[in-house]
Amino acid sequence: MTITQPDLSVFETLESEVRSYCRGWPTVFDRAHGSRMYDEDGHEYLDFFAGAGSLNYGHNNPVLKRALIDYLERDGVTHGLDMSTTAKRAFLESFQNWILRPRDLPYKVMFPGPTGTNAVESALKLARKVKGREAIVSFTNAFHGMSLGSLAVTGNAFKRAGAGIPLVHGTPMPFDNYFDGTVPDFLWFERLLEDQGSGLNKPAAVIVETVQGEGGINVARPEWLRALAELCERQDMLLIVDDIQMGCGRTGAFFSFEEAGITPDIVTVSKSISGYGLPMALTLFKPELDVWEPGEHNGTFRGNNPAFVTATAALEAYWADGSAMEKQTRARGEQVERALIAVAEENPADVKEYRGRGLVWGVEFHDKGRAERVARRAFDLGLLIETSGPESEVVKLLPALTVTPDELDEGLTTLARAVRETA
Repeated sequence: MTITQPDLSVFETLESEVRSYCRGWPTVFDRAHGSRMYDEDGHEYLDFFAGAGSLNYGHNNPVLKRALIDYLERDGVTHGLDMSTTAKRAFLESFQNWILRPRDLPYKVMFPGPTGTNAVESALKLARKVKGREAIVSFTNAFHGMSLGSLAVTGNAFKRAGAGIPLVHGTPMPFDNYFDGTVPDFLWFERLLEDQGSGLNKPAAVIVETVQGEGGINVARPEWLRALAELCERQDMLLIVDDIQMGCGRTGAFFSFEEAGITPDIVTVSKSISGYGLPMALTLFKPELDVWEPGEHNGTFRGNNPAFVTATAALEAYWADGSAMEKQTRARGEQVERALIAVAEENPADVKEYRGRGLVWGVEFHDKGRAERVARRAFDLGLLIETSGPESEVVKLLPALTVTPDELDEGLTTLARAVRETA
């Protein structure tokens, strides 16, 4: 078979050097459906990245696509700022009835700009406004976005350096198991809070991911999250859970913090909330925190009504019937875990650790360059996977929640082959 080289010239000559994902996947994609992507020459790829978690229900999900097409064909409002529209009302009612009420969550819903980093910016701004303090505590290896406020609470040195200015008012603390179990949880954090000579300004809030996706698939234990929530309450700090990548069912439950039995003060949601890859974000917070003045935080594209339409369709299709989606995701996760156990047993000298929850998993290698080689070989074999971690040392698996067991087996078999062939 003759494989023609894709014409990448316009991307290489005109597009900025800042482009990244396309460097690991050097082809020109043309169409996608479900868990499959196809390039312009017809080559097929199994997608275990799902738009960095923005496509939990797969590419061009037919239920969501039908709702979107019907809405557009009847000239439904596309751009609405924060005007009241039928599409927004339908989403809010669905979100309340199928997500918030069944979980006894009291949240008000804010539509910031349509990106995850804007949801984080609004959460930090609100916390500071409520508490009248500037400091925010985050955690080692955290990732919360690429705008300045979000970068200030992000751990990755490379991404932080891109700001070009000092990133202030953020203080990192050790994430769960940062010291490999040798230091009691929150010993350092609590000592600094109680010591008047520590130099730590009293924080307005703590922001945390229950599973650090970009940081290397670091999974916080439920008991660690509960202890953090108790610490925040005891010390008069707000707890912000960044559920941008791990929410919308990625770990099993709709919100990733449900397993820990906590109710954060503020929650940020984006990526798969629209269900279709359309830009959309939410900042959720307890009613007593709703101290905004009208227009105090806004954005031109916070009223992306087509995203409201697909979001409503996704909630109705996958979450209105209770726990079916959660159970399916947990079952698929067990399937992934069994396969990764086999990979680790086959490569005991190479695999350092595998870890994950639901349908987010990572494989870490002793050789920090191995993950990138595995990802490149997987692409050659028709599987799209990415790396994560501060040194890109972890292979990251993020398939759609709608992936079939056969597709999972196919992708995991390919992964195992890529690991073998990069030894």
